[in-house]
Amino acid sequence: MSHIVTVQDAVTAFGDFMEPTSAELDAIELEMPAILAEVDLLDAQIVTLDRVPSELDAQRIRRARRRLLAARRELANRTAAASLPGGAA
Repeated sequence: MSHIVTVQDAVTAFGDFMEPTSAELDAIELEMPAILAEVDLLDAQIVTLDRVPSELDAQRIRRARRRLLAARRELANRTAAASLPGGAA
């Protein structure tokens, strides 16, 4: 007869020191506007999954897509400006 062994210790053995570092949390905080804009776009798209999108739904999706693109552009510009030493050329 074989015994069933629990693997909880193996799964949770690394839990205490696997917390995100402050640099990782700062990176998440920096990307948060883009993350939230993407969530808004997904919400707008999910609403239209089970029906034909109305003009209002299409407008909501377009607006959410524009906000996501603007947030990504801002993030890319901020990241590029931070990586250039001595200012932008």
